[in-house]
Amino acid sequence: MLRITDARTGAPTEVRRTLTRVQAHVTGAGTSALRVLLVADVLARALELDRIPALTIADPHPDLRDRADALGIRPAGSTAPVTGRTLHVTGPDTPAPEGGVHIRVAPAAGTADESVLRFALLAVPRTEPADPGATADEARATLARWRKAVATWATRPSRPVPEPVRQDLRTAWEDDLDVPAVLDVLRRVERAEDLPDGARFETYAYADRLLGLDLTRDIGAVP
Repeated sequence: MLRITDARTGAPTEVRRTLTRVQAHVTGAGTSALRVLLVADVLARALELDRIPALTIADPHPDLRDRADALGIRPAGSTAPVTGRTLHVTGPDTPAPEGGVHIRVAPAAGTADESVLRFALLAVPRTEPADPGATADEARATLARWRKAVATWATRPSRPVPEPVRQDLRTAWEDDLDVPAVLDVLRRVERAEDLPDGARFETYAYADRLLGLDLTRDIGAVP
């Protein structure tokens, strides 16, 4: 079960299987606001993977919406029924709304090419400031290597995600949406010598339902 730390109280809160609103509070079109939308997007994906009905709410500036589209951040509604629990995703300078659970996102300075910006932002814990420009080269290299590997693994006989690996992934994202820990699991799977390639493929495809990194993009491009 997903547990999120309420930024106001510091207490972990379990998100149960009831309609949940993920409301992203953003102003402007800077990278910090984009990061808030990204965290809200991944949070909604985590809820859906846990079969929790989720509604994402945001009213971004048109320029920010364009940047979000380029990162594969799914569109959000501007309103939602006032039922269930609300998870408020906010930046460091956003006034705290009343009620609900508050998820604070640290600022992001600078930017990077849109093709690697999502990865560069996800690789940093959301409670820590991010500088995607400083890690863009590493993000680009990792994405290229993983997409090529996934395309190769896709040609091998299919195997299910090993249950210990599935549990490691879920433990990571259910523990306060620890996305960097999810990426660490994928790095271990990439290096593991005892996993069949078909299991690696299914693992990466499963994790990408949370990450939204389009890791299967190059399937069919590798001979």
